[in-house]
Amino acid sequence: MSSEAKTSDAPTVGEALVAGLVKRGVRHVFGIPGVHTVELYRGLTNSGIRHITPRHEQGAGFMADGYARVSGQPGVAFVITGPGVTNTITPMAQARADSVPMLVISGVNESQTIGRGFGHLHELPDQHGLMSQVALVSGHVSKADALSATLDQVFAPIDGSQLARPGPTHVQIPLDIAGHRDATMPGEGAQSPDFQPQRSSVSDKVVADIRARLSRATRPLILVGGGAKTCGIALRQLAEQLSAPVVQTVNARGVLFDHPLSVPASPTLSAVRALIEEADVVLALGTELGPTDYDMYATGTMPKLAGLIRVDLCAEQLNRHPADLAVQADVSAVLAGLLADLSTASALEPGWGSDRAAAARSQAWEEIGAGYRAQVDVLNAIRDAVPDAIIVGDSAQPIYAGNLYYDHDRPGGWFNAATGYGALGYGIPAAIGAAVAAPQARVVCIVGDGGAQFSLPEIMTAVDEALPITFVVWNNYGYQEIARSMEDVGVPVLGCDPTPPDFAATAASYGIAHKATPAIPEEVALALRAVAHSGGPAMIEITTPKFVPSGQ
Repeated sequence: MSSEAKTSDAPTVGEALVAGLVKRGVRHVFGIPGVHTVELYRGLTNSGIRHITPRHEQGAGFMADGYARVSGQPGVAFVITGPGVTNTITPMAQARADSVPMLVISGVNESQTIGRGFGHLHELPDQHGLMSQVALVSGHVSKADALSATLDQVFAPIDGSQLARPGPTHVQIPLDIAGHRDATMPGEGAQSPDFQPQRSSVSDKVVADIRARLSRATRPLILVGGGAKTCGIALRQLAEQLSAPVVQTVNARGVLFDHPLSVPASPTLSAVRALIEEADVVLALGTELGPTDYDMYATGTMPKLAGLIRVDLCAEQLNRHPADLAVQADVSAVLAGLLADLSTASALEPGWGSDRAAAARSQAWEEIGAGYRAQVDVLNAIRDAVPDAIIVGDSAQPIYAGNLYYDHDRPGGWFNAATGYGALGYGIPAAIGAAVAAPQARVVCIVGDGGAQFSLPEIMTAVDEALPITFVVWNNYGYQEIARSMEDVGVPVLGCDPTPPDFAATAASYGIAHKATPAIPEEVALALRAVAHSGGPAMIEITTPKFVPSGQ
C-alpha cells in the first residue's frame, strides 16, 4: 500500500481525539459546534459518545460540572475558540473552587497566526495562557503526534490516578492540526470502560497514629467535606465506634442522613462552632476549611480545632492550615484502614456523642431564625415529596437557608453554587448535567427568579433530552438577598429589582408543565408530586412577597 493510501486511511486528529476520549471512559460531551470545532465532531457520530447541546458555552461548562459531581467521572465540554473559551471560564472557576473534575476541549486559530494579532475570527492574544490561569493544566496540541501525550497530561489531574484534588483542565487544538491525517500518529488502543484508577493507599503506620490519637480522645468530633461524600457507610461505622458528632459542610450533606450523631449544619453557626471547640480531637476529612463553609458571615475567624487530624488529597491545602497531624491521602483509604480494627474506642466523656449532637442541632435550628427555618421547612417538604432526589441549587434564598441547616437523604445529592466561587446561573445547567449522569434519579433544581434569568434558555436542553428535572423557581421579584445586605449596611438599595418574566408563559413556550404555589410546605409537596411523574422536565413557581426597602 502506498504512503498516500495509508495517510488517506489514517484518522484525523479530531477523530483520534474522540477515540482517546472513548478509551478514557468518556460517555457524554456537552458542546456547541462551531467553525473552529467542526473537525472535532467528525468522529463523534459513531463513537458511542452522547452529545448534549446547551444554549450557551457557560451552560456547557456548568452541565459538565453537574455531570461530574453526580457520576464521579470527568465532565467534558466542547467549545469554540475565543468567546466559547471565555464563556467557559466561569464554570471552570466554579469547578476549581469545588474540586470538580472537568475537561474543556476547544479549538484555536491556525498555528502560524497564534499570538500575532492579525484579527482572525475569535482571536485572543494568548488563549493558552488565559486558560492556564484557571485550569489545573492547559494543553496545546502543537502537532498531530502530540495528541496522545497531551490527553494523558490533561486527564492525569481528573481521572483519579493522581493523589491530588481534581479540578478543571483544558486542551486546545489548532484549526490546521484538527483535520490533519497522519499515518504515523499512534493509535489510542482498545477502550476499558470500567477501568477505575486506584490512588495510593495510606501506610499502616499513619493509620495506627490516627487510631491512637482518636482512642485517647474523650470528646472526638469529625468534620466532613465534599472529599468524603462517597464514604457514608464507613463514616457511619467510625462515628458510631467513636460516638463522635459529625459536622457536615455543604458538599457533604447526605452522608449521615437522620442519624443521631449527624450535625447537618454550617460550622459558621455559633452553636456548631461551640460544639467543634468543645472537642479535644477533631478529625477533618476531605474539607478545605474554607470561609464559605466555616465563616459565611465573614467575621475573619475560624472555630478552634483542638488536636486536629487532617486528611486531604491536596498537599497545598494541608499546608494552608496548621494541624497536629496532616495526612495526604484518599479519605476512603484512611477510613478503611481505621475500620480494619474496630476494637479501639475512645474513653468518652459523659454527655458527649449523640446527646451533644442533638443539642447542637437544636441550638443551630433556633439560631438560623424564623425566616430561614420556614425556607428549610419547604426544603424538607421537597425532600420528602421526592425521596432520593438530587437537589441542585443556585444562589437563592432557600439555598442559603439549606446551606446553613439542612439534612438530605442522598449522599452527594445536595450541591449548589452558593459556596466557593459562587457563580449565578449555575443551577439550571448543572441540574441538566446531573440528570444526564443519573438518568434513573429525579432531579430538583432550585433557583431564584434573578439567577434563573442567567441561564433560563438551557431548560430547552432538558426538553430536548427529555430529562426528569423539576425546576423550582423561588420568585421574590428581584435579588432579595442582596437588597437586604445593602440595607443592612446602610447602602441605598439599587439594581436589585430586575423584572422577572412570566414563568407560566415561559414554561408553556418550552412545552413543559407549570404549577404556581405559595411557600407553604404542604402546597409545595402537592405540586411536586403532581409533576414528578411526568417523566420529563416541569416547572414549579414558588411566589413570595417582593422585598420593599425601609422608607420606600
